[in-house]
Amino acid sequence: MSIFDRFWAASKRAEAEERTAAEGKSPSLDGSVAASFDRRHRKRKNARHGTKALIIDDSATVVAVLRRILRSAGYDTRDAANAEQGLALINEEKPDLVFLDIILPGMNGFGALRAIRRDAATHDIPVIMISGNEHATEQFYASRIGADDFMKKPFPRFEVFARIETLLDDNQIPRRKGLTAGADAPAGVTGRSATPPVQTRSAAPATSTRAPLGATQRRWSALGARKELTAMGLQYFDQAQFFAAIRRADQLAVELFIASDAIRIEEPFAGTTALTVAQEAGSPEIIRLLRSRTDGPALG
Repeated sequence: MSIFDRFWAASKRAEAEERTAAEGKSPSLDGSVAASFDRRHRKRKNARHGTKALIIDDSATVVAVLRRILRSAGYDTRDAANAEQGLALINEEKPDLVFLDIILPGMNGFGALRAIRRDAATHDIPVIMISGNEHATEQFYASRIGADDFMKKPFPRFEVFARIETLLDDNQIPRRKGLTAGADAPAGVTGRSATPPVQTRSAAPATSTRAPLGATQRRWSALGARKELTAMGLQYFDQAQFFAAIRRADQLAVELFIASDAIRIEEPFAGTTALTVAQEAGSPEIIRLLRSRTDGPALG
């Protein structure tokens, strides 16, 4: 059966479930028919018109189906056939939401997800992983850190919108689960909003110029920071990787390493200190961050 036929069959099954529930017949043992009927007939919360969605999938059929579903609801869509092209499009124009296939030619979806989460400029983009491969599905559930949701192919239209709906904030903007505007965002990253509150943008520069940027300000929990570093392919306890993040001026990773409470900020590594490395790299924000955690009575 072709993938197009599978999507068509899924849509027909969803319609059959609707008829079954509408006729008052008994739902399946797990209640899926009733749940499906409820989702498809209650008032849907839609994303704001013009929401930018990027589809990264090497199947032209999946891209066409998902594009048609999203555009019918007013989304602005772009698509890429591989991870590398998708990441380039993200850097070119930041989307509000990404649909990311797990099995891709070249870099797979997990690698692309790590790249998205590693970059402070793209860290806050909600990502819904998709796959029709059973092994990839198992992999996802074993290592879903960093993704916001998952859809198994083939997926009916109502499921696409149901997944998106769980990510919408009060302004109908897709956001990562657990993230709100101005909270839990790494330095240099603000919550996504087409019309962000004026006070949020005006307050940010004052905070960054007058107060040290510490893990407490960013409100990363140690466990949350460790999960994010793992999603980025980094080991939260690795001193060498911590120093490497400082050298490449990766402010997000440095913040996460510090918030993880698993590395020793003040301890020299390879004959130099973290602060010295930051000064050599010429990164003012990281220097300020490190000083905020190493300067004080306890450290002399």
